[in-house]
Parts: sequence; structure tokens; C-alpha cells
Amino acid sequence: MGPVIMLGGLIFVHELGHFLTAKFMKMPVEVFSLGIGPRLVGFKWRETDVRLSALPLGGYVKLSGYNPEEPGADDPYGFLKQPTWKRMLFYSGGVIANIIVCAVLVYAVGADQARYPADPVYRLNVAQGSAAEEGGLKTGDELLRVGSLELPQANWNKDIVPFIKAHPGQPIDIQVMRGGEQLGFAIAPRPQGAQGKTGLLGITASQTIASAPSRPVEFRDFVTAFPESLQKTAVLGGMVFNGFWRLASFQSNIKELGGPIAIAKMGSEAAKAGWWDYLFLTAFISMNLAVLNALPIPLLDGGHVCILAFERIRRKDLAIELKEKILTVGFYFMAALMVFVIALDIWRIKN
Repeated sequence: MGPVIMLGGLIFVHELGHFLTAKFMKMPVEVFSLGIGPRLVGFKWRETDVRLSALPLGGYVKLSGYNPEEPGADDPYGFLKQPTWKRMLFYSGGVIANIIVCAVLVYAVGADQARYPADPVYRLNVAQGSAAEEGGLKTGDELLRVGSLELPQANWNKDIVPFIKAHPGQPIDIQVMRGGEQLGFAIAPRPQGAQGKTGLLGITASQTIASAPSRPVEFRDFVTAFPESLQKTAVLGGMVFNGFWRLASFQSNIKELGGPIAIAKMGSEAAKAGWWDYLFLTAFISMNLAVLNALPIPLLDGGHVCILAFERIRRKDLAIELKEKILTVGFYFMAALMVFVIALDIWRIKN
């Protein structure tokens, strides 16, 4: 149930970002749908048909005046009559919403953790197909030591992450606790970047101190957690962006791709580990959705923004037929990618 709530909630937040952005700019919204395909249930809210659709493969927001070939295309408040910057902002609304959710969740976890006086325990989240997973690390492992850095004395963002990045291709001694047993691994971070000078293990760590005595929440907890949560959100964003860049530049192993089944598995493991791990993984997935949708791929938000930017530079809109062909190519690409990652998830389960 946890993975369903996670994915469904993040998709809803993404589409809600588009919806609220459109309403803020006074653009009439015809449909706000969670899922695609035939309408199952819903209700009318002002001019908007809020609905749940048959296929839970995303969602969409349909604006009045979006299609020049449909009735309402001449609506002065419709989408095509809006200036370019407003249309770009509409497409960016979902990405912004996912980044905000990521930051809020990281902040909430950090503020709650501040109530515990004991030293934190770092639980690992291990990416599918990463060097860390191939080296033997698992999600939920308690991290004890990385190289010469002992935890919890060493800080994750200030000490551990820079240490890993500084050792591309060099085996690092990593000590973890798993099921009451201390285990050691020698894992080499994968080189990344133009010259392979930055190492990537494919792990993030969330703090958990559930066994320690806690005090009631105080105002200072929210103050002290704020700067660190911003830093952690930025680190997550950089990590996700690097992951997509490595895929696009053919620097990463195809095994690193993960689809909805892999996400569901990680979500289930995180939910069993505790609320902090679950919320931190949700923040991580939210950042993945933000970066993915910002990519300049036709059909995604980033692709729409690129088309608008090109039209702005060209000072002339592309022909409707050409736009439809571009979006069709994007649709088939994303559909093929979805089928591929699901097949890869199934292959992992069987092997």
C-alpha cells in the first residue's frame, strides 16, 4: 500500500502543480485528471472536470484553448492566447511542485530528527544497478564507516559525499551493520563526468534515531533543520541529475534503470524500515520526477518548454502538423521506455 500511496501521491502533486499554476494565471482548466484514458469517476468544480481515469499511468491537465483545431481556441483567456512566459510557467508548474515536495519532506524529517539527542544512525538507500548494489550493499543497511571516516562522527554531506566523489574507480572500504552482523565491502565508485574525475556509488543515507529517547518538538528544531534540508535537497537534485546525465551519455550500466516495479520494491522496503526512510525515499522519487519531466524530451514538460523557446527565438509558431509529429515521436519514445523498464524490472525479479 505504501508504494501505491507514494507514486499516486507524487503524480497527483505534479499535476496539481500544473493546475494551480494555471489557476493562478487565470487560465481556464477544462480537465484535471489523475490517470489517463476513459473517465471513471469525478466531479465538476467550477469550469473544471476533476476526474479519476482508467489507466494509472500519470495524469494530465487540459486547458481551454489548448488545441487550435477545437472549439474554444479563440478564448481570450485560453492557453494559446497567453504570452510565452505564462505558457512556460504552466509547463514548469509540475516540476516546481515536485521539487517543493522533496524539500518539504526532507525538512520534516530533519526537524523531527532534531528531537533526538543521541547520535544518528545512517540507513542506506541503494539505487538499482548501482556500483553499491553490485558491490553488495542493500537498502536499510546501517552505515558504520566509509574509508577512514567513522559514523556518526563524520557528516554525510560534508565528509562522506566528498570522500566518495574524490575516489573514482578506487575501491573504498565500507563497513555496515545488517541484521546485527557487521559486514565489510570494498567497492569502487564509478567514474563520471567528462574526464571521469568524480566517483558515484549510487547511495543516499537517511538518519534514523528511533530507538533513542526523544523530547517534544520545539520551535528551534524547525529553525536548525532549515539550512541542512536545503543542502540535502540540493545534493539530491545533483545526484539525480548526474544519474540521468550518465544514462544519456552512455556512461552508466543499463541495469541502473528502474521502473514502477523497482520503485514499489524500494518503497515497500523503506516503509518497513520506518517513516523517516519512507519519507526520505518519497523525497528522492519526487526529485526524480522533477528532473525527468524537465528533460528536453517531446511530450514531457521540458520538451514543451523547448518548443516554446524555439518558437520565441524564431518569432513564429511551428505548424500544428509538425508539432503533432514531434509529440507523437515523444509519445512512442516514452511508451517504449516504459515497456523496457517494466521488462527490466520483471527480469530482475526472475533473476
